[in-house]
Amino acid sequence: MVVSRRGASAKAPRTKFESHPSTRIVVGDCVAEMSRLPAGSVDLVFADPPYNLQLKGDLKRPDESHVDAVNNDWDKFSSFAAYDDFTRAWLLACRRVMKPSATLWVIGSYHNIFRVGAIMQDLGFWVLNDIVWRKTNPMPNFRGRRFTNAHETMIWAARDENAKGYTFNYEALKAANEDVQARSDWLIPLCTGEERLKGADGKKVHPTQKPEGLLARVLLSSSRPGDLVIDPFNGTGTTGAVAKRLGRRYIGFERDKAYARAAEVRIAAVEPLPEATLAPFMTARDAPRVAFSELIERGMISPGTRLVDSRKRHGALVRADGAIMLGDKVGSIHRIGAVAQGSGACNGWTFWHIETKKGLRLIDELRAEIRSEMAAL
Repeated sequence: MVVSRRGASAKAPRTKFESHPSTRIVVGDCVAEMSRLPAGSVDLVFADPPYNLQLKGDLKRPDESHVDAVNNDWDKFSSFAAYDDFTRAWLLACRRVMKPSATLWVIGSYHNIFRVGAIMQDLGFWVLNDIVWRKTNPMPNFRGRRFTNAHETMIWAARDENAKGYTFNYEALKAANEDVQARSDWLIPLCTGEERLKGADGKKVHPTQKPEGLLARVLLSSSRPGDLVIDPFNGTGTTGAVAKRLGRRYIGFERDKAYARAAEVRIAAVEPLPEATLAPFMTARDAPRVAFSELIERGMISPGTRLVDSRKRHGALVRADGAIMLGDKVGSIHRIGAVAQGSGACNGWTFWHIETKKGLRLIDELRAEIRSEMAAL
C-alpha cells in the first residue's frame, strides 16, 4: 500500500539546522527520526498533520478566480485506510517518546480529526479535552452548498488513562481570563499580515501556517519553561518560534527542505522573552511549605506577640514553641483561629495579623517573604 506523506521523499538525506542551542529542526520522516529520541524524553507534543482534504481539481470563486487551496502532494493519500496507517505510525512514535506525564495536542478539521481521535483512543491515549478554534476571519464557502467552515478542532490527550502529574496551568489561565475559568472554545484569527511567511514571489511559503497566538495558548496552558516540545510536522516553524519565545526547548521534524529552511530563518530571528515574564504561576499547592515556627526562628515574630483578627475582636498570644494561646486553649494558628470563630476550620495564615506602627499586617505576608527568599536560592 502506497502512502503519500507530508513533504519530500523518504529517501531525502537527514539534515539538521541549528537555530538556537535549545532548538533544532530535523529534516526527514518524523516516524524514523523520532525513533532516534530517547523513550520518555518529551514533555509536550503538538501535531498538525496533513488533513487529507480530498480536494478534487481547482477551487474557484464565483467570479472564476482561483482559490489558493491545499493541493500539495503531502496532503494526498490513496485511501482512508492509507491515512489511518500513516496516523497510527506517527502517533505510536510520539507515544514512545512522551514522558508518562506528557500530553499531546492534535489539530484537524472535519476531514480527519474524527479518524485521528478514534485511533488515539485505540492506541491508549486518554482524551482530556477537545478545543474548538473559532476563526474570526474564516474563508467563505464559495459554492454556497455548505456552512462556512469557521473552526478547527484540537484534541488534547494524556499518554494513557492513568497518567498523573501532567501540566495544566489552570491558575495562570484563569488569572489571564479575568479570574474566570478558561473555556474550550478559542476565538483567534487566521494567520495573516506580517506573520504570514511569503516567498520572493509574494506567495505563501506554506498553505496551512497556524497563527502564533494559537500555539502560544497551547504552550502556555500545558507546558513550563525548559520543557521539551516537539512537532512531528514542523512546516514553517510556528511551534518552534513560539517555543523559543516562551523559553521551551524544541525539536521539529520536517520532510520538506524548503519549509525547514524557512523555519530555521524564522526561529533564528526570535528573541526569547525575559525570564521574569515566564516564571511559572506559583499556586498555594506548589509553594514551598513554611511553618509558623519559622517566623519565630527568623525573628519576624517574637514570643509574646499578640495576634489579632482583622477587626481586633480576638487576640491570641504567640508561644516560644510556635503554638498560640487563646485563653486556656493552645494549638496551631489554624486550630486557634477556628476556636476564635467557633467554626470547624480556619486558614490561620489569612486570619491572624500582627500590629505594626503602620497598622495591621497579615502573617501570610511574612510567609510570602520567606517563600521569595527560598525561590531565589
